[in-house]
Amino acid sequence: MTRDDEYKLLNKSFDDLFPIFRSITGPGIEYSINYFKKFMPLELEKTSTGEKVFDWIVPEEWHCNRARLFDPNGNIVCDTFESNLHVLNYSEPVDKILELHDLEKHLYSLPGLPEAIPYVTSYYKRAWGFCISHKVREGLRPGKYRVLIESKFSNGGVPFATCLLKGESEREIMLTSYLCHPSLANNELSGPLVLLLLYLRLSSRKKRRYSYRFVLTAETIGTLCFLNKYQKILDNRLESGMVITCIGGPNDRLRYKASRRGNTLFDNLAKRISLEKDQLTMKLDYEDFSPCGGSDERQYCSPGFNLPMGQMARTVYGQYDGYHNSLDNKESMSIDALIESADALEDFLSLAEVSGHPVNLYPYGEPQLGKRGLYPNINSEETRGNYSGDQNLDGRAQLEAIQIILNMADGSNNMDKIANCCGQTIRNLESVVKLLEEKKLIRFNL
Repeated sequence: MTRDDEYKLLNKSFDDLFPIFRSITGPGIEYSINYFKKFMPLELEKTSTGEKVFDWIVPEEWHCNRARLFDPNGNIVCDTFESNLHVLNYSEPVDKILELHDLEKHLYSLPGLPEAIPYVTSYYKRAWGFCISHKVREGLRPGKYRVLIESKFSNGGVPFATCLLKGESEREIMLTSYLCHPSLANNELSGPLVLLLLYLRLSSRKKRRYSYRFVLTAETIGTLCFLNKYQKILDNRLESGMVITCIGGPNDRLRYKASRRGNTLFDNLAKRISLEKDQLTMKLDYEDFSPCGGSDERQYCSPGFNLPMGQMARTVYGQYDGYHNSLDNKESMSIDALIESADALEDFLSLAEVSGHPVNLYPYGEPQLGKRGLYPNINSEETRGNYSGDQNLDGRAQLEAIQIILNMADGSNNMDKIANCCGQTIRNLESVVKLLEEKKLIRFNL
């Protein structure tokens, strides 16, 4: 796909998905997952209502047709047909008349952002409410208000979807995001749209060292449902992964939050990049793991799983005015920013492919490099200074890198350590590594 094609795809997908009335269950999230299935071979699965998933019980499905609040004169104060943020997500059905003072405890607004409509949920305790701008709330006058929330609960389940892009190894890289927030841009659609773009780019590659698993869930409960089924597979195959969230917006730096382990393939690479020993197309900051705040890395990195899952963000949750409110829209998060983030993540994954633990396939003595065109067969002052092979004018640096890599490639040293010993970046060594693989001198310990 060309850059223009990518832009058109993401732009249209955003416009198609932004108005969808999503929650952790129900038609909105299932429609949204099925939308992505047009471009990715996702398999949608569902964990049934009432099923126990670790310490959680899968809730009933929520179906909300419409929610409206009428003032004493019959005028509509708020309506989910105008913004699906207007109703407390998972509100129970209500049709009643209330005085303003009784209504107030069911209203949610943001005094500090008087124009914004907040996003508020109550998934696991029956409640109802309306989310309105504080400006509108302050204009409400005493009197009788009609509450009409046309919703229902039914048996169903929590959906999630996954697909696997196979590589040379069964060892997996997992990229995941969530798709359960309604009408939020950076804190909802940015992650799945970048995930889609990464799938399209990686699927077009001729060579993938790792297999890549892509996952779309509802945040928290959807991820737990996914883990309930896939834990053993991940325990056996997962090399490293990341939750992709809040990856749009105006910030010009990425932020990587490490896994609980703190020493995974992605953790080590992200730390290296943050120290500017290697570079991406964007600057990257590194942050240690914390179970406080964040997204589904809290589930993947809980003690029982302790999976090698970090998180990648850009305009980070809680650190911008539009977090969990109607200011988080397309105007605050450009499609160009999504493509820029995808560029940096694709770059990160390319480095990760050659950042593992190489193994020398000829470890007894030095392999004969000359017959492979990697060492000058005529040993003279001139060739020692200028050649790394009979016809290769790459200078002494490549030959020394080859020698150091082969010597350290015992399966215990990763490329971070090897690059430091070479005094090179991993990116500079990438071509050397691929050359040694091509000559069948090393393989990666996957």
